[in-house]
Amino acid sequence: MDLTTFEFDTAFWVTSGAILTLLILSGFFSGSETALTVASRPKLRTRAAKGSKGAQRALDITDDKERLIGSILLGNNLTNILAASLATALFTRMFGDNGVALATLIMTLLVLVFAEVLPKSYAITNPENAAMNVSRLIRAIIFLFSPFVAAVRALVRGILWVFGVRTDPGGQMLAVREEIAGAISLGHDEGAVEKEDRDRLLGALDLGDRSIEEIMRHRSEIEMIDVALPPQDILEKVLKSAHTRIPIFKGNPENIIGVLHAKDLLRAMYARTLGAAVSDSPFEDFDVFEVAMPPYFVPETTPLDDQMRQFLHRQTHFALVVDEYGVLQGLITLEDILEEIVGEITDEFDPDSELELVRSEDGEWTVDGATTIRDLNRAADWNLPDEEAITIAGLIIHEAQLIPTQGQVFSFHNFRFEVLERKANRLTRLRIRPL
Repeated sequence: MDLTTFEFDTAFWVTSGAILTLLILSGFFSGSETALTVASRPKLRTRAAKGSKGAQRALDITDDKERLIGSILLGNNLTNILAASLATALFTRMFGDNGVALATLIMTLLVLVFAEVLPKSYAITNPENAAMNVSRLIRAIIFLFSPFVAAVRALVRGILWVFGVRTDPGGQMLAVREEIAGAISLGHDEGAVEKEDRDRLLGALDLGDRSIEEIMRHRSEIEMIDVALPPQDILEKVLKSAHTRIPIFKGNPENIIGVLHAKDLLRAMYARTLGAAVSDSPFEDFDVFEVAMPPYFVPETTPLDDQMRQFLHRQTHFALVVDEYGVLQGLITLEDILEEIVGEITDEFDPDSELELVRSEDGEWTVDGATTIRDLNRAADWNLPDEEAITIAGLIIHEAQLIPTQGQVFSFHNFRFEVLERKANRLTRLRIRPL
């Protein structure tokens, strides 16, 4: 048909108006889908707590995302298919057989620009406000389409069940903690989050997945005092120690009978000196056990977040770690747990030898063998595996299946490990660099 002979009658204008309306509805469905799926639930919850009814509606309808997406897709497909059908009929009247191809081209452009890209781009710029604005109408559409969506859901689940796939509509694709961790890591990769902030935030999130045995001070490094020593010798040891809490044992170092706090000891001894005569020996019959606190034992498998809560509840900072047989394995303090979040905490009493990580200009790291893999990963921004071992020395021994000798070199996990020093069966100094 020649366009010059075509009559722009009532049917033309009604059909054109219907196509325009359907494109607007398609854009509404596309933008609503993006807004409601991209909108941050924590932000919506915060606004709902301040009294926003729109935010509460958005939260309610996003609780069941399968029903939400099903309703929006049903509406979107209905409008797109109907608009394409009307456009094909209209252009066929205008251009004959060539109208099909022309209608396909024009509708593709119109749907792409005005029903997909434009509304979704707008929704992405401010998803929370967009989700709140469309929540009322979308809730009505979900209610209207619910019978059809329920039938489609049943059909889809039946088809998936035939192929052995089980769906869990109420389950989350990702745990909330994993979503937060992923957002923090993504922010760091994009430059929005500093490395130190990322390490602190991820360290706090990881406390529930880590146990005491991963960060405790091993029993071979614990300072202990024999309760049988003379009081003056005990006082001298306490004064020389960099720690304020020291375990005391009786007979065998495995037999911990208490924990001596330096302040309690000094107060008790100072009181003795004030009450004693000049010629008397104030410490002669002093019993250290009288000022010691009872020991607090915890199992080595306790998660770090549980142990931190126990420290805060018991108002103590110090615990002795035992294994399943009750044998002493080490000790842990509240400071050790906090260091997993904020990094190494040092003061004027910490010896320099505890600074175990040294980086050279060529990118090599010289570390103590007892350095944990996690600490090295955080310091060097590496990703060495810590599933099979806790310390760097343990990782080398696990991979080598032997205790290396001084000077041996190994390459695994795309890193080069060199044993610089070995004392007895312990790897004390190592040099590591990425390959």
